[in-house]
Amino acid sequence: MKPVQDGSEMLLNDAIIKDVRNAVAGLRFGEVLIKIHDARIVQIEVTSRKRFDEAWKLEGGAGI
Repeated sequence: MKPVQDGSEMLLNDAIIKDVRNAVAGLRFGEVLIKIHDARIVQIEVTSRKRFDEAWKLEGGAGI
């Protein structure tokens, strides 16, 4: 991201970067989608997934 001259925009950019960083840090499995419009980030979508790989090992693969 290139720096901007306006201090208020720089604060906004820092807040967006912090939000993206927090979204990634809060996930174990999933995805963070960053939507851009006119070269600006306008939306962050977070999809979280729950994995049951370890549960299958405990059950011996018997299913539900």
